[in-house]
Amino acid sequence: MKNKVTIIGAGMVGSTIAHSLIMKEIAQEIAIIDINEKLVESQVMDLQHAVPFVGQTYVHAGTYDDCTNSAAVVITCGVAQKTGETRLGLVEKNAKIMKDIIPQIFEKNPDIVLVMVTNPVDILTKLAISLFPDKKNQILGTGTLLDSARFRHLIGQKLDINPKSIHAYILGEHGDSEFPVWSTAAIGNMKLGTCTRLSTEDKENIFAEAKNAAYTIIEGKQSTYYAIGAGTSYLLHAILHNKKTVMPISHLIEGVYGISDICLSMPAVVGKNGIMGKICIELSKTEQKNLTISANILQEIYKDIS
Repeated sequence: MKNKVTIIGAGMVGSTIAHSLIMKEIAQEIAIIDINEKLVESQVMDLQHAVPFVGQTYVHAGTYDDCTNSAAVVITCGVAQKTGETRLGLVEKNAKIMKDIIPQIFEKNPDIVLVMVTNPVDILTKLAISLFPDKKNQILGTGTLLDSARFRHLIGQKLDINPKSIHAYILGEHGDSEFPVWSTAAIGNMKLGTCTRLSTEDKENIFAEAKNAAYTIIEGKQSTYYAIGAGTSYLLHAILHNKKTVMPISHLIEGVYGISDICLSMPAVVGKNGIMGKICIELSKTEQKNLTISANILQEIYKDIS
């Protein structure tokens, strides 16, 4: 397989992922697929014109045949979240789309790593695994990768510290039942639980803002794409270059804190084969309870499409 990514969906999210890959010179080749031929041709042309300022990425309109020699495929197509709509509200429409798309991908390349971005990402990641259970480590979703980045940004903003120096996760569902993990959050070697500059009210406000960020952005400009574009390119960098990076992504949970057979975000090691390992961090009793609540909500929703 080549250092190549196939992106299914040429809308704002798919095209922004491609742009981020180009700007960081992560992939040698990017193929973009969309049923809207005019859209994909226009996006490809615009992206091609950005390449000379950066490097030599080959960007082109693609077909499912491009999956054959791709290291990873990213799914961004589907019905978008509207103002006031939850991510889980998209489940039936997007599940039908995925049941058509995913078999075509693995038919072309059984070894490809599938990255789900389309919402509800946890449900659709689980759906993909149910269709191809032997590919469970090759199938993952962006999950709370973006939520955790928002979380770190807000903590850094409050404390005037580079968010890269902050280690903190939001876990569970990428959605309304997600929860912050304050028990392990740290700056350097200092646990944030002992940080006197963060009051209980500060922590509540930081999490609320991180959790509701998408709703705020969608209300203002109809969709989010810059941050998820950057986050997905970061994830793809770990896959294409075998970085074995630990990140909070949606993957199949098998016996963690009594939870099994559902996809939600917990820390995992990401490399060339997808999920290279799983990290079971020590959660407080409250956090364990929140993880269980999140899992139960997702399992109930998944029953409706399985």
